[in-house]
Amino acid sequence: MKIDFQGCTVLITGASMGVGAATARAFARYGADLVLIARGREKLEALASELAIPDRVAIEALDVTDTEGFQAVLDRAHKRFGSIDVLVNNAGFHQRGPVESVDAEALGRMIDVNLKAPIMLTRLVLPYLQKSYKPAIINVASLAGRTPVAGSATYSTGKFGLRVFGMALAEELRESGIKVASVSPGPIDTGFIMDDIDSVSDLTFSQPIVTAEQVADEIIKLATGNRRETSMPRLSGYLTTLTYLFPALGRAVRPMLERKGQRTKARLKAQNKSE
Repeated sequence: MKIDFQGCTVLITGASMGVGAATARAFARYGADLVLIARGREKLEALASELAIPDRVAIEALDVTDTEGFQAVLDRAHKRFGSIDVLVNNAGFHQRGPVESVDAEALGRMIDVNLKAPIMLTRLVLPYLQKSYKPAIINVASLAGRTPVAGSATYSTGKFGLRVFGMALAEELRESGIKVASVSPGPIDTGFIMDDIDSVSDLTFSQPIVTAEQVADEIIKLATGNRRETSMPRLSGYLTTLTYLFPALGRAVRPMLERKGQRTKARLKAQNKSE
């Protein structure tokens, strides 16, 4: 199937780096007009300059929890490009550690950014998508949202909720033509985990690491295909399902997975030191 987003406007949150930036590049290759949203303007400007398609890119420095500001973004984007067709809820926040060691405000912000904001932004964008000929909402969830992860309890909660919200919304909109889907990656080779590697759980690194570009490719596939969810890697998705359904199994295999993750983490740290 030929992929073509010419004439489509794609909004991407958390667009200044990592998966968001890779997703912007992917949609740009397929002709989309882009609205790139992140808190920091400088990195957005650098990405827009790299893309070198000034007539097709708008940048918006915005915290995704600012829903009033997001409504203004929608109004500007629609006025400039004439339609809004795809929303990629990618922005995320994670402060790692047991609940008792994380500041209460940070716990609340994880829910605000990872769950509350995508729900509210989705609600605000729906009237625009209802007028689109190729509408889609793609949520960037996580393997941590498929099975409870100790040390990431609140992050797991937010991503679990985002997946369930997407599933329920897909049913609500089943007759509307609006595609709703989620991608649930494991560890991604971006600064989101690599810059904070010592705080990332060993369990996380027990799963194969994917690239931001691979996640972006999956987002494109979800926006154009029939699947409602994909896990990355798919085998890890099956594993998270088993450990969710059978908690005793999860506890039994956890030490083995943690040892594997420890080895991977040590290798990555040694690799980073040598570069």
